Amino acid sequence: MRLAELSERSGVPIPTIKYYLRERLLPPGHRISATQAEYGEGHLRRLRLVRALIQVGRMPVATAREVLAAVTDDSLDPHVRLGAAVWAIPHGPEPDGDDPATDTARRTADALLEQLGWRFAQGTGEQSPAYRMVVSGIATMVRLGYPCDVGQLLPYARSAAELAVADLDLVERYERGEEQVEAAVALTVLYEPVLLGLRRLAQAEESNRRFG
Repeated sequence: MRLAELSERSGVPIPTIKYYLRERLLPPGHRISATQAEYGEGHLRRLRLVRALIQVGRMPVATAREVLAAVTDDSLDPHVRLGAAVWAIPHGPEPDGDDPATDTARRTADALLEQLGWRFAQGTGEQSPAYRMVVSGIATMVRLGYPCDVGQLLPYARSAAELAVADLDLVERYERGEEQVEAAVALTVLYEPVLLGLRRLAQAEESNRRFG
């Protein structure tokens, strides 16, 4: 397809597509003349991912480029590619190493992973942005005096495990390795606001059931 058709099918304006091409967020098309190029379904799929990262995930262009580099690195197996791509997504504030609450939070997080039997998560530990995100969140609750021991966190972690199964079931519907990683990254970004909204709706339902 030509650039105009790519724009029409993707809903992305031509100037924006040209910007993504210049920033290497989108691979160049197949050159058919000095001024024209052909684009394929892979470009359309990549545009959807770029829009998810930048427009929905509010990701800086440089960070989006880093995520896409992991997505396209076919020297890695799917698990490593998925991990590298998702790790590159912004994860929120880092733990404050000078805060005593951070040590308590790390012990709680480690005990939680042990209770769950999440060996891979235990092995990655501080290297994982998601682990550091959990530690930072627990530390904030510790500082403010809100409940956050292992018993209180277990229901959330077990729900997350069920969500992970649903996530990867969706990802496995895609056939090629690169498509699977692209889908995993896009769904990570796109589903997070849905999950937050569903949690708040569920809270409203439960509140009405108990107190309404």
